[in-house]
Amino acid sequence: MKGIGTHEDTVLMLLTSRSNDQRQQIKAAYKKAYGKDLVSALKSEISGLFEDLIVALMMPPISYDATQLHKAIKGAGTDDQVLIEILASRSGEQIKEIIKVYKKEFGGKLEKDIYGDTDGHYRKLLVILLQELYAAGKGKFGTDEEKFITILGNRSAEHLQRVFAAYKKLSGSDIEDSITSETTGNLENLLLAVVKCARSVPDFFAETLYKSMRRAGTDDETLTRVMVSRSEEDLLDIKASFKRMYGTSLYSTIQVKLTKV
Repeated sequence: MKGIGTHEDTVLMLLTSRSNDQRQQIKAAYKKAYGKDLVSALKSEISGLFEDLIVALMMPPISYDATQLHKAIKGAGTDDQVLIEILASRSGEQIKEIIKVYKKEFGGKLEKDIYGDTDGHYRKLLVILLQELYAAGKGKFGTDEEKFITILGNRSAEHLQRVFAAYKKLSGSDIEDSITSETTGNLENLLLAVVKCARSVPDFFAETLYKSMRRAGTDDETLTRVMVSRSEEDLLDIKASFKRMYGTSLYSTIQVKLTKV
């Protein structure tokens, strides 16, 4: 970054060939050596989607999730896609850490902020996923729709898979079909996301990535968010799922799509 212009290829090579933990060490070493914040220095040198990607890579994973949730809630309107994607796919332990970091960095309670920005059964299931009440067997509701939420609020993927198999044996159809026929809007999307993640988190993210690139334009925010957040979690599995589900590689799809852009 010194002098006129920025060697963007060097920045990209250095940061993407390191783990997130190593990037945090580089950030600390840069501050010690030059007395400046590395992220601020990078932001002053680069712009656009490249800036968004690099800034995302420089954040610790839990902080990144907390920031994405805060942005989804506190911006103009509510970005329900982000709420659904993160809360349906993260483990119980990750959710606990996200809640702690959210409070530390933004001074508020994630549950309270989500509660104030959503409503109905959709809000109820989001809060359940935050609290993990159903795994402890505390959820007791009356209506059939609420019983549906009670079952799907259980975070045990193994248990849910057995439930799905028993449901299909009894009803002759997949639980996704019932969700689609009985619910609509954000509640439908959240219930489907919970089911898909219980079946296979890599498949869920493969589908999310495919949808982000299938239209004329590209949903760059979703593409960046998924690639960054899953890069050290299960990206190899997501790549395999993408190839199996869509008959082409994730790498080539991104290359073709972004070259056109």
